[in-house]
Amino acid sequence: MNKQVLGHLIENRIIIWNIEESRTLFGGGYYGKPIGISKPKGIDFDVPIVLDLIEGCYLGERGELSILSKSGKTISIGRIKTLCRKQYDNFDAKYLVFKVLKDKGYIVSPGIKFGCDFAVYERGPGIDHAPFLISVYVPGTNITATSIVLSGRLATTVKKQFILACPKLRKGQVYFVGIDWWRA
Repeated sequence: MNKQVLGHLIENRIIIWNIEESRTLFGGGYYGKPIGISKPKGIDFDVPIVLDLIEGCYLGERGELSILSKSGKTISIGRIKTLCRKQYDNFDAKYLVFKVLKDKGYIVSPGIKFGCDFAVYERGPGIDHAPFLISVYVPGTNITATSIVLSGRLATTVKKQFILACPKLRKGQVYFVGIDWWRA
């Protein structure tokens, strides 16, 4: 991307009002969702997109997005991260996982409808189905057998692999553990 896109912070979302900029962000990594279009196909839409805070933080940190307040003042990445920490439990861990996946070229979207942190695509929504459901676990988190079984069964039901992401914040590393269900 050559120039910074302008986004406007509205509560806990960032709106890209410019349609061309919306198409550029969506087409260049499936950032955000076109408003009012549940399953967009390509970039042939004439509406703004709405970004999650985590997406806005990532794009802002990369210098691809400038986030403005209601009054039109630029909001620092530090301030955006403060908002993210209020919005997301364990934001720093989830953000590290998000960054690692995005930097590796995956398309990462919220996984709330699957009861996890992220749904991850290899090519993008509307092109393929998300083959991975990712839940982020910080070191020291107790994981019960019941939660593993519930997550694994849900993932299997929707034909996805359940993956535990275990970030090491100090090292900036993430370990991924994939769990497959199979019948003997």
